[in-house]
Amino acid sequence: MEEKIKIVIADDEMLFQKGISFILSREKNIEIMNEVGNGQELMDYLNTVNDVPDIILMDLKMPYLNGVEATKLITTKFPTIKIIALTSYNTDSFIANMIHVGAVSYLVKNATPKEMIDTINEVFDKGFYYNEVVMKVINDGLISSNSKSKLNKSLFSEDYLTNREKEILQLICLQHSTSEIAEKLFISPRTVEGHRNSLLLKTESRNVAGLVVFALQNKIIEFDDFSL
Repeated sequence: MEEKIKIVIADDEMLFQKGISFILSREKNIEIMNEVGNGQELMDYLNTVNDVPDIILMDLKMPYLNGVEATKLITTKFPTIKIIALTSYNTDSFIANMIHVGAVSYLVKNATPKEMIDTINEVFDKGFYYNEVVMKVINDGLISSNSKSKLNKSLFSEDYLTNREKEILQLICLQHSTSEIAEKLFISPRTVEGHRNSLLLKTESRNVAGLVVFALQNKIIEFDDFSL
């Protein structure tokens, strides 16, 4: 049986929320766990359930506790949950802010249902999904990185990132899944996971999306290398 992607929708626009829920409920591999209207309601829900969602579709502008603040709390308290920012705002500053606080993808509300479903599947499979617009924001240096200045110098040390770690990091940035990386490098998926965990620790990234930010800002991979 195909593994279901468990999703919570957080949006204060009821009509939009119900429309998203209807579209996603028709997908055989997606399960809607809950729909909430603000960040506080979302946090209350997460704090009371044993089984947390895989993905939250997070609106930015919500009452009581907005999407940005809710994302900060969730990425700290529930690090396994992946946040997809879902918003009407498509400016570089909004994108940069959400990626900085831990969102693994950014979806504008005028996207097509297919784009939304594809994004959800990519995030579930690979840990993040950044389109060309988001990649450009990262590449242009609009996302601040607290560890950038501290780690940049270390990259010149041969034992900071191993050649294998750099190789895996580059493949992660090119949005290959764990199984795809394992097949490409003739290693086991468990070995790939081990290297990825090491990369997260060494770069002080909170998730796979943070590795992409690190790699671009430290020139481990170039923006032109992405086949988007």
